[in-house]
Amino acid sequence: MMLSRLMSGSNRSLDLPCVCTVRLLDDSEYTCNVQRDAKGQHLFDLLCHHLNLLEKDYFGIRYVDPDKQRHWLEFSKGIAKQMRSRPPFIMCFRVKFYPPDPAALKEEITRYMVFLQVKRDLYHGRLLCKTSDAALLAAYILQAEIGDYDPGKHPEGYSSKFQFLPKHSEKLERRIAEIHRNELSGLTPAASELCFLRKAQTLETYGVDPHPCKDVSGNSAFLAFTPFGFIVLQGNKRVHFIKWGDATKMKFEGKTFHLYVREKEEKRLVLTFLAPTPEACKHLWKCGVENQSFYKLENSNQVRTVSSSNLFFKGSRFRYSGRVAKEVMESSAKIKRDPPEIHRAGMVPSRSCPSISHGLRLSSVPRTRRRAVHISIMEGLESLRDSAHSTPVRFSDHIDILTPRGSREMVFSDEAYTPCCSILPTPVRESNQDLSIGQQVNGTTCATKDEESELAAAPTAPDTETPPPALPGPEGSVQREPEPEQENTFLQSVLRLLAVTLCLLLALLLLLVVLAESDLELAFLRDIRLTPEFQQFHYQYFCPLRRWVSCKLHPIIRLIGS
Repeated sequence: MMLSRLMSGSNRSLDLPCVCTVRLLDDSEYTCNVQRDAKGQHLFDLLCHHLNLLEKDYFGIRYVDPDKQRHWLEFSKGIAKQMRSRPPFIMCFRVKFYPPDPAALKEEITRYMVFLQVKRDLYHGRLLCKTSDAALLAAYILQAEIGDYDPGKHPEGYSSKFQFLPKHSEKLERRIAEIHRNELSGLTPAASELCFLRKAQTLETYGVDPHPCKDVSGNSAFLAFTPFGFIVLQGNKRVHFIKWGDATKMKFEGKTFHLYVREKEEKRLVLTFLAPTPEACKHLWKCGVENQSFYKLENSNQVRTVSSSNLFFKGSRFRYSGRVAKEVMESSAKIKRDPPEIHRAGMVPSRSCPSISHGLRLSSVPRTRRRAVHISIMEGLESLRDSAHSTPVRFSDHIDILTPRGSREMVFSDEAYTPCCSILPTPVRESNQDLSIGQQVNGTTCATKDEESELAAAPTAPDTETPPPALPGPEGSVQREPEPEQENTFLQSVLRLLAVTLCLLLALLLLLVVLAESDLELAFLRDIRLTPEFQQFHYQYFCPLRRWVSCKLHPIIRLIGS
């Protein structure tokens, strides 16, 4: 009876619904109840039905786990198992795959959703652009959300009431108002949004979702995936751009991420980066696999399960489970319905307007911190700690902006935004101001005052050019101190590593023999035997190897028997 009570209690707990709160692109919230065993696809379908959205493959649901690591919700898995926390679950509805050509989208409501996402990217500093381009983009937003300029409604300085960019200057605000007043009159909201997207898609960082990391030299960088390929940003320069067709493989081991690139004359380049944590590296790898599958493949039948390692039974396995971009466009062309009504949210003044009170952000999207100072790339990485992006470590070394041989270096502008993440207020710099991300002197980076305080607290790295300490010899000569203990320790470490490797290989060989040849019907052995990967290994590799060994040993056995 006690067992039945326990089972009934567990069944009741599984039947209890979970509360999910999803923050939408217009900062409104959608709350619903789902069963504890519901999969991510169920919640996503509820959201798209609520938004009346049919071209939904470009979007996804993002959440942050208890360790502050960001994830995309996998639709084929249960929600509760992925969240690793107790309800209510807090998530965000965001653009996951940016359309290569927003004008080619079938429905206006889809373009409006993408417009809201790119507007957020501009506001949070992820969209790298010149000040002149930023003014035009902001003017399009103003036209889309408040309409034509009206002297009776829009007094002098009206554009300063709104926050379009991470940081404004008076000159920029005057330019935004001038473009809105003189050049955009008569544009409807839909036309303004389309012009905004057409301009945004021409920028190099359109669709960029930056992942902070370090290169093999220890220099800070951002990795990002765009509709056209993989890019590496250092400071305000793009040092690598790899088309999706040239990226042959991605894998990770711990915190190390490897990208294999096909070059001319059948050469292969391997780019290696260090993520802040293993979880951040795995998230980076998954994002890369999904983006490459979505933009590169012709159809979803070409999608294959990929492994993070080449070794058998080792590493993470992942498979992209959605449709690819070409299939999405073909499906969108078949949509036949009356255009749905779009409820556009009017722009709310966010500055110099005490009558407006802002509600608190959800815990998954931390509050933006405002600072009216020039912000270096190192401060940007540090400020990511509280954001919904990958949690970085504290980088306290100097940052050199390096351009590898053969890569394309491109400086976006002398008034460029740093490619930071969602909560970093990157300042807009005037043309007569110093724009450096740490001024460069003779090719090295000089830290700002805030950086110098961080560098002063950091331990000084040993000088590799300094010889080891020397001792005076018996005749006054200089002799280096022998290091026999270090050599013995090194040899012991190598031997220990070889012994462990040999033991692991023997254990793996024994396990394969037991799996393939024994009749043991243990549950975990049976589950392994039934996996497609093991069956493929058994018939393609193990059986031919067994026949080859048998053929080689048969004459020897006959000779011994005779």
